[in-house]
Amino acid sequence: MQIPFYKYQGTGNDFILIDNRDLILPNLSQAIIEQWCNRKFGIGADGLMLLQKKEGFDFEMVYYNSDGNLGSMCGNGGRCITAFAHFLGVLTTPKAYFYAADGPHHALLNGTDYVELKMGDVSSVAYSPNSIFLDTGSPHHIEFVQQINDIDVYNQGRAIRYNDHYRATGTNVNFVEVTQENQLTVATYERGVENETLSCGTGVTAAALAYHLEFSLNSPTHPINIQTKGGQLTVRFQYKDQQFYDIWLCGPAIQVFKGHIKL
Repeated sequence: MQIPFYKYQGTGNDFILIDNRDLILPNLSQAIIEQWCNRKFGIGADGLMLLQKKEGFDFEMVYYNSDGNLGSMCGNGGRCITAFAHFLGVLTTPKAYFYAADGPHHALLNGTDYVELKMGDVSSVAYSPNSIFLDTGSPHHIEFVQQINDIDVYNQGRAIRYNDHYRATGTNVNFVEVTQENQLTVATYERGVENETLSCGTGVTAAALAYHLEFSLNSPTHPINIQTKGGQLTVRFQYKDQQFYDIWLCGPAIQVFKGHIKL
């Protein structure tokens, strides 16, 4: 059986997308997903997404990490699947309302290759001496650093992801350098990929919120521009009464190629 697929990337965070509205893939094993995401023996991707029907929504986003396990919310994935839905004709306007692992999301298409995704509100923040922990649809450990290019993201991130505190459920790990006011550079070790990725949407969102808490808490909120190794993203938000709301993750979402793969 030949399965049609599309490859998308959002600032280097890349995904296999499959139109599963007719349930051509009622069951996908962990081994198959892991193989398809493998960069040597498959298509190669940070994750795989199924676009499915969901009553009351334009579509449902079902996301799998590259290790074959169901994932939590993926910000860049949410932007890419919105662009995919527009490409398929699922969307009749530049606006989308879809369901993901962490609940409903709104998204806006600004042209064909730029998507703004509304993230869930964030009110729970945990502090430790050298880090901040936030859940922006996926869990994120944030550390502010200097000279980010000198950080061994894979080994240092992996050590934190598997330490005694996080071992049971895991976490994504983000190293953040403040380059100037409202400008960040972020490098991420991703849980589920178990490696550094070129970009992480929920991670840069967490980094932007952590920056506001650490460096501009008593100032009006401003859009935060974030450079990743795969490109630039922007996060804008509001903050009141110790809660972040109206959070938007904005950036490119580009179709790379399409093909068929054997099931």
